[in-house]
Amino acid sequence: MSDESRVLDQLLTLAAERFRKERAELDASADMFDALDIDSMQALSLLTALEEKFGVEIPDYEVQDVRTFAELADVVASRI
Repeated sequence: MSDESRVLDQLLTLAAERFRKERAELDASADMFDALDIDSMQALSLLTALEEKFGVEIPDYEVQDVRTFAELADVVASRI
C-alpha cells in the first residue's frame, strides 16, 4: 500500500470517527467541508490529528487551498 493510500485510509477513518459520519459515506474526491459539515477551525483540528498520527508537521500555507480528502492525503503523504 502506498503512502498516499495509507494516509487516505487513515484520514477517512479519523474523519468519520471525529465527526460522527459513516466511513463508507466518505469519498476521496469529496469536499471535506461539505462531506463532514465542518468549518475551517474543525478542518485544522483534523489536520492536527493527522500530523500527530503520522509524526509530521504541515505549514498552514500548504493546505490553504485543499478541499478534498485526496488532496489532504497527498499533502500529508508528501511529508512522510
